[in-house]
Amino acid sequence: MLFELFHQRILKNLSHPIRMPGSLPAVCEAAWPKDVGIIAMEVYFPSQYVEQAELEEFDGVGAGKYTVGLGQARMGFCSDREDIGSLCLTVVQRLMERSGLSYESVGRLEVGTETIIDKSKSTKTVLMQLFEESGNTDVEGVDTTNACYGGTAALFNAVNWVESSSWDGRYALVVAGDIAVYATGSARPTGGAGAVAMLVGPNAPLAFERGLRGTHMQHAYDFYKPDMVSEYPVVDGKLSIQCYLSALDRCYSVYRNKIHAQWQREGLDKRCSLEDFGFMVFHSPYCKLVQKSLARLMLNDFLCHHSPGTQSGPFSGLEAFRDVKIEDTYFDRDVEKAFMKASSEAFESKTKASLLISNQNGNMYTPSVYGCLASVLAQHTPQQLAGQRIGVFSYGSGFAATLYSIKVTQDATPGSALDKLVSSLCDLQARLDSRKKVSPDVFAQNMKLREETHHLANYIPQGSVEELFPGTWYLTRVDEKHRRQYARRSMNDDRPLEAGLITSCITAEVCFSNWCLFHMILM
Repeated sequence: MLFELFHQRILKNLSHPIRMPGSLPAVCEAAWPKDVGIIAMEVYFPSQYVEQAELEEFDGVGAGKYTVGLGQARMGFCSDREDIGSLCLTVVQRLMERSGLSYESVGRLEVGTETIIDKSKSTKTVLMQLFEESGNTDVEGVDTTNACYGGTAALFNAVNWVESSSWDGRYALVVAGDIAVYATGSARPTGGAGAVAMLVGPNAPLAFERGLRGTHMQHAYDFYKPDMVSEYPVVDGKLSIQCYLSALDRCYSVYRNKIHAQWQREGLDKRCSLEDFGFMVFHSPYCKLVQKSLARLMLNDFLCHHSPGTQSGPFSGLEAFRDVKIEDTYFDRDVEKAFMKASSEAFESKTKASLLISNQNGNMYTPSVYGCLASVLAQHTPQQLAGQRIGVFSYGSGFAATLYSIKVTQDATPGSALDKLVSSLCDLQARLDSRKKVSPDVFAQNMKLREETHHLANYIPQGSVEELFPGTWYLTRVDEKHRRQYARRSMNDDRPLEAGLITSCITAEVCFSNWCLFHMILM
């Protein structure tokens, strides 16, 4: 009876002249949606991790090689119970439940991933299982792949859809997810796993700044996966760092030219620098590279400045580097050391907070940069974030990169869209702390098991379901035709494993009415 009452209210609300979901009223069709961007976010990472300090000892390397040299503290990892399908199922359902949204309100769903378990069937189609009860099959989008850049490409596609003539008034949902694993050796401690889901629409608290994307794409074999029967990549570490840093230089240059032209049209005569960003987040293969990358942006500012003051201010003491050529500095230790020191305050205020998930969980590949964005939101109040410009640098090997910017809404009042977004992420640290630590030996056994069972048919995973977080989707079996079957761990340990989905769908319907009404008012 209660459910029927809420269902009637939902139908009544959806008949409102300004409605979501559904087609836009004719009077609104000519209007370009305002402030298109990220409305809600959800982050998922595995329930177990290994300490990098213990891994150093286990691997027989010098103390500090992973913890100081890479800047990594812990690394999350998946047992054979989780694959890319289960990661994405988990993060999408968590976002829908926590936002109180109906699956009918989503008109586009796109997945960015490089964790390929089928050369034809997209992960997006696996996620359509969540939409079955709603009856909504009118959902555009498939998968997008290019190393760690796929999530950004999917996000751009979603934003472009909302801003296009194809938009029907519903939300877009973007999922970035991956399992980053490496063969035994120096690259293994740069692994990780996780997924991020983002709800995209108009009147967003995190709005994409139109026309402000600096992109660079180039052919290189710095990191690639040519072996179709292995999860492991082929990595040229030195080349990959050079590609990353050169892409950052190029993207920053293009971005600055575009924002400078925009400012000129507005009658402003100034040049873009790090000072114009309240926060700067980067794709994070490992934390130390991010710190070097912020220093790299200061180097760019220094070299492009017509008359940088080297006697005082941020460029103090850097006069010796005035004539260096930027393409000669990728591995110049003197330049690196000097600009990391010069940018230390900027790093503390603009970037350090973004490394929470990266430091504690490792490299998630496509969701890495969005885990960094979520980390910033989780550690600041709405008032601290309001009105800030957040720079975002996304990189994927091979290689593809973009630097773009997000403008945070000025509205930080209680109950605002920004307040809701920040509140939804405030449990990140607690969730990280609630994970189970395992020994390096158990971690290595899990990696060996994944290696031996990768793409096996007629296989039942051996990993423990009880070790997963409540509400986590997991792989139950792969049949003789490689068809994968999933179940969801109950939200409560004393309930049947399959009960979570049914209950959550009812909860989402109940919550949707009020949440949708609130957002329609914003529109």
